[in-house]
Amino acid sequence: MRKTTQITIAGFGGQGVMVLGQTLAYAGNEMGLNTLWYPSYGPETRGGTANCAVTISKDPINSPIFSKATTLIALNTPSLKKFENKVIDGGNIIYNSNMILEEVRKENTHIYPIPANDIAMNLGNQRVSNMVILGAYLEVSKEFSVSIINEVLKNILTENKQAFIPINLLAIEAGINYIKGIKA
Repeated sequence: MRKTTQITIAGFGGQGVMVLGQTLAYAGNEMGLNTLWYPSYGPETRGGTANCAVTISKDPINSPIFSKATTLIALNTPSLKKFENKVIDGGNIIYNSNMILEEVRKENTHIYPIPANDIAMNLGNQRVSNMVILGAYLEVSKEFSVSIINEVLKNILTENKQAFIPINLLAIEAGINYIKGIKA
């Protein structure tokens, strides 16, 4: 793991942006790291814009705000446009290529288009597309194991959503496998 990882996650409300950010922040906590999760919502809850900043560090974190992310996870075109130039050189852009149809090009950045909606639909539930993206992030970053994420999901999902943990784990594995296929 890098000394400090700063992740921007952005999309429409209802795409699971906040759950994705919370999961990563809690995973860092589970590993004994310092973490901050900083949410930002547009005026609408569902369908409006939403983004969050996640900082995970071996050192104390002084501010929840950062100017450039090590990774951008973009779930829609407006979010990509807003944040794509706020990624460090050598950083990552992981995006849902079912929602962002244009080819993403940014010099000195690793680009990972993931057809997250298609993969989620093949699993039988389009709502887990955010977990497909999470799996892709896990494979790209190599920061957290699936077992840590499983423990986090058990702790942060409400009782009535616990039944969705198996499909979430399948979606995470599918995202991991998708990246492995790209890299092969």
